[in-house]
Amino acid sequence: MDIKQLKQTAKELRLTVIDVMKWSGGAHVGGSLSCMDLLTALYFKYLKIDPENPDWEGRDRFILSKGHAAAGYIPVLAKRGYFPEEQLKSFNHFGSPFAMHPDTNKVVGCDASAGSLGHGLPMALGMALGFRQQGKNNKVVCLMGDGECQEGSVWEAAMAISHFKASNVITIVDRNHAQIDGTTEEVMALEPFADKWEAFGFEVIKIDGNDMQQVCDALEKAWAVGDGQKPVFILADTVKGKGVDFMEGNVPYHYCNGTDEVCNKAKASIMKMEV
Repeated sequence: MDIKQLKQTAKELRLTVIDVMKWSGGAHVGGSLSCMDLLTALYFKYLKIDPENPDWEGRDRFILSKGHAAAGYIPVLAKRGYFPEEQLKSFNHFGSPFAMHPDTNKVVGCDASAGSLGHGLPMALGMALGFRQQGKNNKVVCLMGDGECQEGSVWEAAMAISHFKASNVITIVDRNHAQIDGTTEEVMALEPFADKWEAFGFEVIKIDGNDMQQVCDALEKAWAVGDGQKPVFILADTVKGKGVDFMEGNVPYHYCNGTDEVCNKAKASIMKMEV
């Protein structure tokens, strides 16, 4: 896909996130909307995957470490062709494979179960080292939330990725500046955030994570990194609730109940987004 097609796809997926919020009765909508441009670029342009053969050994791996953004991630997998989009109507219903957090044993195309924050980057390192041992050049992409980076296990993994020169790991943080209880800087300050990753031995790329051109430019650089080079960290500055005017930057919309009134207003706002 070119940039315009990716932007259009992200817009359509944002509308689907609101549908999922309605069908399920509620969802973690703010963080699902903020990372949608990142997810769209990865799944429709960069990741080496085959939805018709989801267990293909040659595929790249993706870990949604911020597992509560499943309301954004699961629609991406559906639109990419891993399963019929009609199945999304069962999201978080009894017996559905789709819960508030993704389960790799139930969701086709999902490489890692997530939900407990701080686990994704350690898993990504393990996968990457496994590929190295097997002589494979598969990439492992880990998308974390910024509030998640208050977990010590994230920094242990970052230290190990740098130490082992695991340049086949691409680390991305959806820096939407907010978490369930408030802004990150109020709850547990992260700044100077980029400097910390650089000090841990990463090549830091700072972007507007809601600008599709910048997202693609950063991923191009990350994909070009060879064995033994510095691992890449993409600091994607985003807006929580991106695309829905009354949700943007608004902490209480970390999670939202899917009432008809809220969903109709949200979809009307998304429809105004330019592509």
